[in-house]
Formats: sequence, structure tokens, C-alpha cells
Amino acid sequence: MSAHDAVAHDPVFAGGVLAKLEALYPKYPDKRSLLLPALWLVQEARGWISDGSITEVAAKLDLTPAYVRGVVTFYTMYHTHPVGRHFIQVCTTSPCGICGAEDVARALLQHTGCGDLGATSPDGRFTVIETEC
Repeated sequence: MSAHDAVAHDPVFAGGVLAKLEALYPKYPDKRSLLLPALWLVQEARGWISDGSITEVAAKLDLTPAYVRGVVTFYTMYHTHPVGRHFIQVCTTSPCGICGAEDVARALLQHTGCGDLGATSPDGRFTVIETEC
């Protein structure tokens, strides 16, 4: 359990979010097929996917938390910790590096106040990460 989940988990799938999930059931062949859309609903509602949310999604879709966590951590589009309102991804692979990606990343970190790649600015507005395009 992470520090972000030290507080009791407040269920995501209630009210409107639960209704959105249930509306998707007929469009998919089985519950397992709903995993990516369910994770999007969590991230849309909370901004990130906590350990408690992973457990909740697993229970709703009859999956194991380990399976859901594997999917969450495989895809870079899902956030496993709070991020800024503006989530900026900079490719730093060799081809992009030749085109100046390091300078772009450095300028973004300085302009946003994030300080380091992966960090969120003190005002919570920006998170800058490195990625592969």
C-alpha cells in the first residue's frame, strides 16, 4: 500500500461513475474487456489510479488486483500518483535527443517550476515526464 492510500479508500464507482461503467457492459463481450475503459473512468474521476482504486476495479470486473496493477503500470497513459493539471511528456530517445529534446525538457522544467522530470510543480499545475514517442 502506498502513502497515497494510507487513508481509507473512497469508492470511485458510485453515482454517475458507476452509471457510466454499467452503461458500458452491453458493449463488451465480458467484464474483463472493460478494464481499460474502467481505468479511464477512475482516472477521469480522480486524476490518478490509486492502490485502492486498483482493488476496486479488480472487484468490479472479477479480476485480481495484480492483473489490474500490471495493466496500469504497463501503459504510460495511466498515472499511479497525483499529477499536475497539465501533464507534459517529452520524448528523450536518441532520435529526439538529436533534435534537441534535452533542451526542450530542461526549458519545460525551468518554465513550469517542476525541477526534476517526474515531479509536479509546487502549485500543482504541471508535471513533466520523459517518455518514448
